[in-house]
Amino acid sequence: MKTKVIDVKLLIANGYVIDPAQGINGGKNVLIVDGRIAGLLNRGEVTPEGAEVLDATGLIVAPGFIDLHTHLREPGAEYKETIATGAAAAVAGGWATICAMPNTDPVNDSPAVTRFIIEQAQRAQLANVFPIGAVTKGSEGRELAEMGELKQAGIVAVSDDGRPIPTAGIMRRALEYARGFDLTVVDHCQDLSLTAGGVMHEGRWSLILGLKGMPAAAEDVQVMRDCVLAKATGGSVHIAHVSTRGSLAAIRRAKELGVNVTCEVAPHHWTLTDEATAEYDTNMKMSPPVRSQDHVEALFEGLRDGTVDAIATDHAPHHADEKALEFDQAPFGITGLETAVGLAFDLVNQGVINLERLISLCATNPARIFSLSDRGTLMKNAHADVTILDPACEWVFDVAASKSKSRNTPFHGRSLRGAAVATIVGGRVVYLNPNYTRLIEAKKRPASA
Repeated sequence: MKTKVIDVKLLIANGYVIDPAQGINGGKNVLIVDGRIAGLLNRGEVTPEGAEVLDATGLIVAPGFIDLHTHLREPGAEYKETIATGAAAAVAGGWATICAMPNTDPVNDSPAVTRFIIEQAQRAQLANVFPIGAVTKGSEGRELAEMGELKQAGIVAVSDDGRPIPTAGIMRRALEYARGFDLTVVDHCQDLSLTAGGVMHEGRWSLILGLKGMPAAAEDVQVMRDCVLAKATGGSVHIAHVSTRGSLAAIRRAKELGVNVTCEVAPHHWTLTDEATAEYDTNMKMSPPVRSQDHVEALFEGLRDGTVDAIATDHAPHHADEKALEFDQAPFGITGLETAVGLAFDLVNQGVINLERLISLCATNPARIFSLSDRGTLMKNAHADVTILDPACEWVFDVAASKSKSRNTPFHGRSLRGAAVATIVGGRVVYLNPNYTRLIEAKKRPASA
C-alpha cells in the first residue's frame, strides 16, 4: 500500500534509537523528509531548517512495528471491525503496519477484494494495511487460488488462516506455486480430525470443566508435516500462532536443517494458561487454545533462543452478543492490537528477552518474513514508519477506551509496564498517547545537545 506522503520535515530528537537491522543501539536523532528516513544524526547537530521537532527524551525510538496476523473483518462483518477501526486500534497499540488475513466475506481470493482492502486503508490514512491472500479458492482447501494475480494486486503472503490447509497434497502444491511468486505460505496448523468439537486445551482442566479438549498433538503433527514439505519443495512456510512445545521442537530442528520455516507467537499464549478458562469466560476461548504451563515455558525458551521469529497479535474481534453465548457455542478469538506491545514488555521486565530482541520480534523479523521492502528499519531511504516506546510507562488497559469496534479481551483492567506512546506512518504522527503531548509541544526549535 502506498502511504500518502506530506511534504514536511520531522526530527525525532533526543531519543534512544534501537534498530537491530543496522546494529544501532544508542542516542541518535532521526530525520524524516518527505515520508522517508533521511538519516540518523548525532545529538547536537544543527536542526534542519523548517523541521518540526518531536522530543523523545527518555524514550526508545524503533522501526515501525509490523503485525503479521490481523483479522479486520471487512468486507462482510463490519459490525465486528472495519479496516478503519482496526487500523486505529493498530496505531494506538504501536503497530505501524498490519497484515490482514483473508477470512473475510467474500474471502480474499480475488484481486477485487485485495484492491478493496488497500483502498479502504488508504482512505483511513492510519496504519499501513497489507492484505494476505487466500491459499485456496474460498479457503475451502480444494483448488489453489490465483496467487500471481493476487500478488500483482498487492498481497504480501498467502494463508487460509482460520482454516488449516487440510492435506499434504494441497500444502505441497501451495508451497511450490507460492515459491514462484516469492510468497510465504502461512498455515494455521491444526489437524481437524483430532480437534473436532474441541473448545479448549486437552488436559487436566478440560476434564475438570467437562469441555471437549483440543490436544497439543493436533498442532504438532501439522507443523511437522509443513516442515517436511517446505524442505521437499524449497518453499517458505510461516507457522501462525505457535502454542505447543512439540511445534517449537519441530521448527527448531527444521531450522537447523536449513528449512525455510519461520513462526510467530501471540501474547495470550505466553500470558495465560488453560486454568484461565475455569470461569467459562468466553474471552478466554481462542484457537489454538491457551495451554498448560509446560507449553508456556516452551514458548519462553523459543523466544529466548531465537526459534520464535515474530510476535503477532492474532487480533480477532467479535461482537459482544456472539461472545455472550455458552462456552461451547461462542466463537474463537480475542482482540489484541492494543495490548500486545504492553504484554510483550512483560517479557523484557521478566528477563526473558531484552529490548533489542523485542524490536527484532516486532519489526525487523516481520519485515524480512514477508519481504516488506524498506520497512522494519530506520536505514536511510527506508519508509518513515516509527514506533516510539516508553519502557517505564505504567498503565491499565481499559477496554471501554479501545479504538476497536469489539471488546472481546481477557485483559481488561490488566496493569502493564511499558507501552508504545507514539506511532509514525509515512512521516506522519498518526497516534500520540494523550499523556505524551509534551513530545510535540515545542515545534520548530533546535534539538538539545
